[in-house]
Amino acid sequence: MSLSLLLSSDGSNKDTSNSVRTFLASLIVNAGVALIIILLFCILRPRFKRVYAPRTYAIERERRSDPIGNGLFAWIPAVLRVPDEDIIRRSGLDTYMFLRSIRCMFIIFAVTSILSAASILPINILGTNGLKDLSSLSIGNVDPTSSRLWVHVGFLALLVSWTVWCIIGELRIYTHLRMWWLTHPDYAARAAASTVLITDVPKSLVNNEARLAETFDMLPGGVRQVFVNRTSKELADVVNKRDKLAKRLEILLTRYAIECSKKFAVSTLSGDMYVQPKRPVIRRGWMPLFGKKVETFEYLAAEIAMCNHFIAQSIKDVNGFKRESSAMVMFNKQIAAHMATQAVIDYRPFSMSSVAVDVNPEDVIWSNLKIGPWSRRIRGYVSFIITVGITVLWTLLAAFVTGLVQAKNLVKLKQFEWLKGNDIALGIFSGVVPPAIILVLMSLLPVILRLLLRLEGTPQTSLINMRLINRLFFFQVWNVYLVNISSSSILLILTNSINNPGTIIKHIQEDVPKSATGILAYVLLLSFTNAAREILQGMPLAMRYLIPKLFAKTPRALSRAEEPSEFDWATAIPTHSLIFLMGFSYSFIAPIVSWFVAVYFGLFYLIYRYQFLYVYNDSKWTSGGLSYPKTIKQMLVAIYISEIYMICMMVARLGSSADSIMRVVVSVGILLFTIVAHLYINDVYIPAINHLPIKKAADVERNPLLAREFPDVLGDDDIELPSTSSTSTLSLEQRKKRNWVYAMYSSLVPASLIKLTLRAFPGLLGPDRLTVADEESAIQAWAPSFSRMHTADKRLSMIEKRPMTESSANDLARMFSSPELRAKSVCNLWVPLANSRLFSRLLWEVEYYGQGTILVITEGTKITPNFKVKADVEFALENFEVVDKSELLQAQNRRPVYV
Repeated sequence: MSLSLLLSSDGSNKDTSNSVRTFLASLIVNAGVALIIILLFCILRPRFKRVYAPRTYAIERERRSDPIGNGLFAWIPAVLRVPDEDIIRRSGLDTYMFLRSIRCMFIIFAVTSILSAASILPINILGTNGLKDLSSLSIGNVDPTSSRLWVHVGFLALLVSWTVWCIIGELRIYTHLRMWWLTHPDYAARAAASTVLITDVPKSLVNNEARLAETFDMLPGGVRQVFVNRTSKELADVVNKRDKLAKRLEILLTRYAIECSKKFAVSTLSGDMYVQPKRPVIRRGWMPLFGKKVETFEYLAAEIAMCNHFIAQSIKDVNGFKRESSAMVMFNKQIAAHMATQAVIDYRPFSMSSVAVDVNPEDVIWSNLKIGPWSRRIRGYVSFIITVGITVLWTLLAAFVTGLVQAKNLVKLKQFEWLKGNDIALGIFSGVVPPAIILVLMSLLPVILRLLLRLEGTPQTSLINMRLINRLFFFQVWNVYLVNISSSSILLILTNSINNPGTIIKHIQEDVPKSATGILAYVLLLSFTNAAREILQGMPLAMRYLIPKLFAKTPRALSRAEEPSEFDWATAIPTHSLIFLMGFSYSFIAPIVSWFVAVYFGLFYLIYRYQFLYVYNDSKWTSGGLSYPKTIKQMLVAIYISEIYMICMMVARLGSSADSIMRVVVSVGILLFTIVAHLYINDVYIPAINHLPIKKAADVERNPLLAREFPDVLGDDDIELPSTSSTSTLSLEQRKKRNWVYAMYSSLVPASLIKLTLRAFPGLLGPDRLTVADEESAIQAWAPSFSRMHTADKRLSMIEKRPMTESSANDLARMFSSPELRAKSVCNLWVPLANSRLFSRLLWEVEYYGQGTILVITEGTKITPNFKVKADVEFALENFEVVDKSELLQAQNRRPVYV
């Protein structure tokens, strides 16, 4: 059978795309699967702490969440009781703003569902167009000449106005929180907060660091230090070789410790003399089969020592390494770094045109810093062309596959003739299979887009993720929303209008509502199945227990297996924005969509609160909420598309009456209102989001306590802190509660109503006064702490507070260097201590052959009675590791010895 015949429409076959049967089948299947998965999670949660509650033990103590009881549904009230301030303290501002966006979307659609059920839904049902099944619930069932269409226009106007008002309120709150985050001592004290990464630096400045420093000395406070990036392929190869040898030696020592313990246990039970197991040997020489046999431990330790000596000699003087066309500049003041990112550095084309602030060396893609400005731009153009090609290819592939599995097309094939007359099977195929195939295809896309963005020469991983949020969203809007889910209506519109283009508007009003079932099926799949899959963590559940059993053979590997997983922000944000687009654009076309979109965001809000408090550890995503403005922009895109739909619907229903003309005018007016609001947002909030304003920096410098107090998002206190003033009407704790109330609700309800409520019920803010002594002691610990810095950042903070010396300057230069220049010249091995003095002697021999460059750590791990290696998940290995030879001898003397 030809493809054209397979995908052709057949009037004799009943189209099930808009039937209640399809909808009910999709709802029952997805809800049933979700219920089973969630119940399975509730049963497994108390038993698999490693998967479902790693944040209760596997992270820093100050960021841990309190354990939850073993009750089947005990996790639901537990996560809902956690205050927002604790979420910021434990997970950071990025997580908090992400949860706020999900909550805001849930509230919008919860209110929309109620309003639509009371207004436009009855009008659609009572329509006179005679549509059946789910189509009778859409705007397509309303007579085009009916004045009742004013209800739809008014509904959209009210919805858009309230949503834009919420967006502006949320941006106002976010702006205050972002400024608070940027100036908070836990963030501002980090060296990275005052450091910028500059790419495409001219050779004349790369080879003259003093001149480069003079260039940026024009900014307030001047330059503290300049780090021109250097690389060494030879050193990088040696470091990689050393790390592989160390990993191999660690595995062999752990395996040998288990053998020694087994031998010791056998000799103890039998009463025989303990005999140490034979040590492994290796042939050394250029011919492995005929080389001299030596002990593997001795050989590996000696090889590691040679590598460590080479590393130590190489990093003593880095001036001989190749200088790359990039540099990092650390300023004495944080505001100078933010001013540098906004300034025009050079007048020459592409010279120092890219400046990024808050640079984490672990986030930098060092290989991309070598790419020149022209090459980076050419790569960008090629990447864009490839992305367009992928979009077209994905469109054809997805449309073909989803069209192929449509029930009305499958029944034309001989192998699927059994589907004819089988209502249940037809419903499942129409409501479940096509959206599931779309999800599978879309899951492959982020990997490809990430690779393209990396090949473009993007210098930071975080920047790749930020750009991926936009690229993936627009890809999904086109391929998922417009092409795949709405492909039937789009193709129908094009087919019906190809001979008479003037009727395209007419067909839009008739055929667009027919896609409501496709939208519903996709939303249902994500609402129930994806939400349940997110909380079950099926793949991590399997990997957390398979990897340790199959691959994790050392304490280090076991400890890493306990680390909480990372959340994929770059794929989650555009997916939620896509669902918001689907719900908003169909809120007046088919109101039933809004109900299930509200369920979607409600479920995900509850699940994400649990995941971020107990599962995910997003330590690598600390942008200060910079992904949130992207969510706002994508919400505005959804509003624009909805308004265009409304204009097309009203134009299609345009008649000679003034009533129909006014509906078009009002619809265009709604669009103009959104454009004005968008311009207002871009002018007022966006410039203040990415960078620290000068006034805020000046206010904090004049009054440092401003950086600690949670901000008043309504500006009642302006910039002063009347914390210990005798004339203060509110105590410190009362202001804290008031400010949190403002942050929680001022974007949803008018500020005047909140203030009136607090004046009428002052008891909501707690006791009237604290004593002055209480306030002075509480102010230091008042605001949540961002205890999310890496160990390197903490050391940098301590260095920054001391006067600049040659030693501290070298330490800073090393911290901001490429990975090979940051490599330690000593090697830390973590192995369990066997029940044998001879094994302790072996450890001393390994350190001896390591020539003072190897430290064996035996704390925090042991061999169990059944001869399995166990690592203490709360053991802080970094507190025992050494960074140079001066620390190594003292650490060796502290190691316990088995007696």
